[in-house]
Amino acid sequence: MEQTAVSPRPLTRAHAKPPLLTRHGRWVRRHKITSVFLLVMMLLTPVWWSLGSALTNPGLGTSVSSRFAEWLRGHGGGSLVTWAENTWYSHHPPPVGGKPARGAIPSPGPTVRRTTPAPAASVPAHLPPPAPISPIASPPVAGEGQWHPAGRLVHGLPAVYEAYLRPDSVHTSVVAGVAWMDTNLLSASLYSGSTIPGGGPWANSAPVSSQAAGKLVAAFNAGFLMPNAEGGYYTEGKTVDKLRTGAASFVIYNNGTATVGEWGRDVTMTPDVTAVRQNLDLVVDGGHPVPGLDANDTTRWGFTLRNQVYVWRSGVGVTANGALVYVGGPDLNITDLADVLARAGAVRAMELDINTDWVNFSTYAPSTPNGIAGSNNGTELLTTMTGGAGRYFESYWSRDFFTMSIRSS
Repeated sequence: MEQTAVSPRPLTRAHAKPPLLTRHGRWVRRHKITSVFLLVMMLLTPVWWSLGSALTNPGLGTSVSSRFAEWLRGHGGGSLVTWAENTWYSHHPPPVGGKPARGAIPSPGPTVRRTTPAPAASVPAHLPPPAPISPIASPPVAGEGQWHPAGRLVHGLPAVYEAYLRPDSVHTSVVAGVAWMDTNLLSASLYSGSTIPGGGPWANSAPVSSQAAGKLVAAFNAGFLMPNAEGGYYTEGKTVDKLRTGAASFVIYNNGTATVGEWGRDVTMTPDVTAVRQNLDLVVDGGHPVPGLDANDTTRWGFTLRNQVYVWRSGVGVTANGALVYVGGPDLNITDLADVLARAGAVRAMELDINTDWVNFSTYAPSTPNGIAGSNNGTELLTTMTGGAGRYFESYWSRDFFTMSIRSS
């Protein structure tokens, strides 16, 4: 039988091998893309290393998000962080109405008064205890605005008192903490850090030494990052940032006394000035919130956050008889902060730092009069404050802060 020749089946495009030149061209393109990718990754290695280090650094905050925000601020992304924070807080306002969490305002009870019988000569000079703070929200909660001793005793006397109250009449579940400090019994110090104000090394810097911890009664946060503080910084004989006339200033003198005032009017540079920490402008003056104080003002009180946003805030002021008062709490705008400071007796006051990770006031009560203060005997002003009372005893803490210690006789 005659066989019929069968033509080979032509290869389809799917089966046909591409010409050698085409295959080579694709390989070259893939190789170039891979090479560029590897080059970019190599060039960005310092960035990944910097970011990775920041995300594991507790000195930049207690959460990964806050650490990322601090890293971004330090690498030119401050405006992006501000926008993100404004967006978040604007869409997460505090609830209207409601009651404070159980225990947020301690129940009234017997208060330790400075009436311990003793010969007059053995009682150190001290200030009278503060008067109760008039509540803002109505009806008041039992114990609201009442003072309670806190921290270790100084020569048998309370040197710090704390009180709690709701900062406005609308968000009635929000509670702010207030601390009153006797500057006759306590001596102030400014501790500087590598982040704020930078530079150094500093003689007074975290961690608080065991020698200093033997007299430590309280510690609290200072102000904004210096680029946002709109003011200067002076300590240990050095002007780190130029002091601004008119700026709100926390001033410490050689004898440990401290005050708050407007630079150039209430306070100036003199030979006995040890430290000056400025932050924006006064929010309380003459015993009242400053005229024109506006929660919607986005320029006068700094650009870190729009001040109509309710956020963790802190501030410090001085009373007519020289005591210091600190206010800190969540969901505060600038007018709330100023109002509480004035109600606590401040004749002049300034805003300090804001945001969850940076607002902290802690007292220390060792079991013995000369015991070492530390995280094991520290208590935060509000249980909702983050970071713990031990942050000031850690070498990683790179921000500035104030301490109040037993005054040497």
